[in-house]
Amino acid sequence: MKLVLATKNSGKVIEFRRILSDLGATHLEVVGLDEFPEIGEIEETGSTFEENSLLKARTICKLTGLPAIADDSGICVDALGGAPGLYSARYSGQGDAANNEKLLAALANVPDESRGAYFICVAAYVRPDGFERVEEGRFYGRILHQSVGSGGFGYDPLFQPEGLNCSSAELSAEEKDAISHRGKAMRAIAPYIIG
Repeated sequence: MKLVLATKNSGKVIEFRRILSDLGATHLEVVGLDEFPEIGEIEETGSTFEENSLLKARTICKLTGLPAIADDSGICVDALGGAPGLYSARYSGQGDAANNEKLLAALANVPDESRGAYFICVAAYVRPDGFERVEEGRFYGRILHQSVGSGGFGYDPLFQPEGLNCSSAELSAEEKDAISHRGKAMRAIAPYIIG
């Protein structure tokens, strides 16, 4: 069975494939939106992570006629009232490096004890027969004072997971999948995909 991930982010596609494979979904052919160049950018007009993930999954399912999974994820920083939150990917408007710089600047005078944060991932699975399922995962930690590590993507180099002495960019793919927001959301939704 072919499953479409509603993303052009190659990091997310690799991560989803790995997580689903580890959960026993070896019969699935997981593809990203790069296989459907005729599908343009899907505007995230929802006011919540759940609305955005469902909007993307429903749209991709309708346009491809295939089961689709979409996620909306972000980082919520306590000292910033939950920002960048829903706008994490477009926080600076200039990509990951600029997003990280903007976050560090916003927290420049914030002490360690007030740098709490969590990643959130809301995953939506939609099938052509009308079945829908939404699951959420959270990954708690704090924001570091500088980028550390070269793995992962997005805000990973700035995020120190709770209980660990490294950034999430220093974790192996397997270590990150076991505790990350996306790993938790995917493990929760996988039984509905694997069937």
